[in-house]
Amino acid sequence: MAWEFLTVYWREMIRFVRFRTQLFSSLLQPALWMAFFGVAMSSSFNRFTSEIPVPPGTVPVDYLTFMAAGMIAMTTLFTSLFGGMSLLFDKNWGLMREMLASPMPRTHIMIGVSLSGMTKSFIQVAIIMAFGLILGVEFFPGFSPARIAVSILGIFVFVGVFSLGFLLFSSNISMRLESPEGLQGIITLLTMPLFFVSNALYPIQAFPPFLQALSTYNPLTHLVNGIRYFALGSEFFAVGARYSYTTTDILTSFAYLLAFAVVMYILARQAFRRAVVT
Repeated sequence: MAWEFLTVYWREMIRFVRFRTQLFSSLLQPALWMAFFGVAMSSSFNRFTSEIPVPPGTVPVDYLTFMAAGMIAMTTLFTSLFGGMSLLFDKNWGLMREMLASPMPRTHIMIGVSLSGMTKSFIQVAIIMAFGLILGVEFFPGFSPARIAVSILGIFVFVGVFSLGFLLFSSNISMRLESPEGLQGIITLLTMPLFFVSNALYPIQAFPPFLQALSTYNPLTHLVNGIRYFALGSEFFAVGARYSYTTTDILTSFAYLLAFAVVMYILARQAFRRAVVT
């Protein structure tokens, strides 16, 4: 059959629901970030930038709203990087050996795990957006209902492609390692540079030229660009900087994320084909 990956997907989602600690922590983490970090930083940044005049024709955006898009991106990054952890547990428990020996194509294991990780990311994004609106996040300013629906779909498309790329990256690394500690070390090494060398929390215009160049190659920056374009519009003013996105800018960001996902798929596919679990 061509749908074996759905079995892997369903198993991963059952595991996600049954492990109550993982379930509640993954659902509460983005809400807590918004409630504590977001509100605290918002009051500080709004006070520092309140005297900067807003350019004519742009929509003023407070820091909490600006940062909410970064929180969506950050949560998606963390969830995706940890997505391959289940593969390591399967290897340690002997389940991976059984799956690799089954008639199911090995790529279906990778696809099933990736789709479950994307689903988890979608759930967390929905929670952040809903909880953010309760806290006062002003997404979709002046948008019509039809445009809001299109914008939400656009956000989920960007999140899905980004999540897929890093889930495949995590799966690739997991199939080459033997212990969860090794994957945790790699994730710890990558998450902070990816997060802070991006535009998730603050404008990159103030970065040194070297960091600005790195930021343009950072997939997280392109995810944030897409989220802000759909959630805030093509023209807005936040944290003392004016933001202007064209359709070409957003299509370029999407193409970059799509190319990243394709490269990660090729690498992960090779890792699964060569995997030997004893």
